[in-house]
Amino acid sequence: MDTSGRPDRRTVLAGAFASVTVGLAGCTTKSVATPATGPSSTPRPTTPAAAFTRLMEGNERWVSGDLQHPDRDPDRRQLVAQSQEPFASVLACIDSRVPPELLFDTGLGDLYVMRTGGEAIGPVVTGSVEYGPMTSGTPLIVVLGHQRCGAVEAAYKSLRDGKPLPGNLQAIVKALQPAYEQAVRQGGADPVETMARDQVTLTASALRSNRDLAPLVAKGALAVVGAYYSLDTGKVEVLSGEPR
Repeated sequence: MDTSGRPDRRTVLAGAFASVTVGLAGCTTKSVATPATGPSSTPRPTTPAAAFTRLMEGNERWVSGDLQHPDRDPDRRQLVAQSQEPFASVLACIDSRVPPELLFDTGLGDLYVMRTGGEAIGPVVTGSVEYGPMTSGTPLIVVLGHQRCGAVEAAYKSLRDGKPLPGNLQAIVKALQPAYEQAVRQGGADPVETMARDQVTLTASALRSNRDLAPLVAKGALAVVGAYYSLDTGKVEVLSGEPR
């Protein structure tokens, strides 16, 4: 399609979001000429590989206990008060034991974080994941599942036994049904664990092929990584999409 003379989609969306969020400066994202830096003057990663490396180095510190607690002081708060440019977006579970900012040893203004039961997605969640890459060039999305996921286990039992969960919990069950069906086909000694991992890879694949995100992935401006967190060790394991 000939797009000469027309603004690209990211520019249009950024302008739209900016106009909608006038007066809500605490929640807006502004483009700035110089990448935001923390108190240690570490530049914001601008490529998928650099952002991925930053996260995994932080996870290594979390595992070892050699934490830096970056970007968590009044100077950083002042720096990001008027604008933000997170270098990664993380879609994780609501589980209280899996806080992305801690297990990647990051700080204020470093990550966009979305959390739903079992990383269930729908239009609002998908739109929230799209926000960073499509408005401020966030180069990395991580879909982060985890060991012993209660949401996945509840959905598995509901689908296996044919017993719907009460209220809106059933919406989570429905969102996780493709992972359940794939896990059943695969078999194995621990179907809940298999389902939890399948949910990560299916969700990451769906985002990677998303109509609006796929062009960014194709040109190397964005990577969508599927990852899995061990409650026992604190280590993040990559399941799919590691940028090279």
